[in-house]
Amino acid sequence: MRGVTEDVPLDDAPLLDELMPWSVAPLRLGRSWIVAPDARTLRARWDRLVGAEGAEREELFRPSRARTPSSSVAALPGQRTGTVRFARESGTCPEPVRLAHGPFDEQWLLPDHRLIDTARPELWRVADERQLFAVEQGYVPGAAGPALLVTAALPAGRSPAGRPGRIRPLFRRPGAEEPNVAPGLLPLLGERYRCRVTAHEVLAWAVAAARPSPAGCRVPLPARPDVWSTGVELGRGLTDIQLRGVRGGERPRLPGGRRPYVRAPIPARPGTLAYEPGEETLSLDDGRISPVPAEAWEFQVGGVRMLEQWFAHRTAPAEPGSLEAIGPAAWPQEWTSELLELVTVLALLAERDRARAALLAEGPWLSAAALRDAGVLPVPDTARRPASVLDHQEEGPEGQFALL
Repeated sequence: MRGVTEDVPLDDAPLLDELMPWSVAPLRLGRSWIVAPDARTLRARWDRLVGAEGAEREELFRPSRARTPSSSVAALPGQRTGTVRFARESGTCPEPVRLAHGPFDEQWLLPDHRLIDTARPELWRVADERQLFAVEQGYVPGAAGPALLVTAALPAGRSPAGRPGRIRPLFRRPGAEEPNVAPGLLPLLGERYRCRVTAHEVLAWAVAAARPSPAGCRVPLPARPDVWSTGVELGRGLTDIQLRGVRGGERPRLPGGRRPYVRAPIPARPGTLAYEPGEETLSLDDGRISPVPAEAWEFQVGGVRMLEQWFAHRTAPAEPGSLEAIGPAAWPQEWTSELLELVTVLALLAERDRARAALLAEGPWLSAAALRDAGVLPVPDTARRPASVLDHQEEGPEGQFALL
């Protein structure tokens, strides 16, 4: 096959945009109060908002050019929320849903289209118990950390440095139907590697091998079957760690003796986060968690430490009287559990960084020219557009039936 090269193929490797061609831009929420680290807070904020009237409701709502309490908006696909103008809303809070608010930071979202500036309904339409989302991180020159992450929760898609990436569902239809893979790629790889290649394996390989570039994630494809098998196995492990037991996997655990524990109780309202490398201790004011490997503390995405960002999202001050100011009176126990799990996840991922780096030391590689020779590239325009999903009804504004 032409287009095979011995060199590390970053410049000539195909883009993830060519291998998984349908992508969606990040959500634009428009107002921060519709997201919170716990669902109870969202219900309290909803009750406060619908209990207000007139100008007070307008101010609490935080209007934008895209959304005001008078906006007429259809329901989000798959969500049972009201479609009357929010200025007349008096009902109960919709059930919050999990949101991958940022890398390694799952929070909760009010799934009400009237509250979200740009919700990307095409993502909600394919989000189900079998879907996975590849979230491409925005390019930051010289920044450490993975270029591609995976989540089962609906992703907001924003990167820590504020540079938007792209969201790529693994499947184009609900029920794991129609893989979001370039037409012809799976049989081409199957012939090359002498085995059946699935969309899940393409995603696993991409998680292990993706490298950042100004044009987007580049994903070198190996010419040798053994390198492909090694990378897929590594990528599956990385994916399982990130999914944290969702989709039938096991929750991540460090071996005994290395598992982080609370050594001193976390105070009701911690204000600072610090790390002591000699003692491998994470301090939240007087609270202590250890052992915390230095690799977990230093783990970054887009040049931002993940533990620091996670803590900031839960302790940042809010404007008094705003809906953002409504939150837990004291540090909830579930936040401590989430923090312990996050330390575990970051430590396990960091352990595999050397294996990820070694993957690109192998060769030879398939170039983009090889994919063009095989007719896989260029990708047809139809593969870049959302698929039609016509097997369910969606409610339009003011309760009208929405035509798709």
